[in-house]
Amino acid sequence: MPLYDYHCPACGHRFEALVRAGSTPACPQCGSSALERQISAPVPPGQSKAIIASARRQVAREGHLSNFSKAERGKLG
Repeated sequence: MPLYDYHCPACGHRFEALVRAGSTPACPQCGSSALERQISAPVPPGQSKAIIASARRQVAREGHLSNFSKAERGKLG
């Protein structure tokens, strides 16, 4: 499944989504399916730990905690 960047013109939210062939993603903020697919920026070398930490904080804010252990979930509060 490819990872794409999307922009929702309805609410202005920008997000990434893993998309299966033939499926249409919806905006996690407003639920709109009228999305604009964006060009993804390449990952700069040498910053992968910072990028991973940032992505984990983002998904925690969005309520997706499946990538955290039980101990880590307790620390997020």
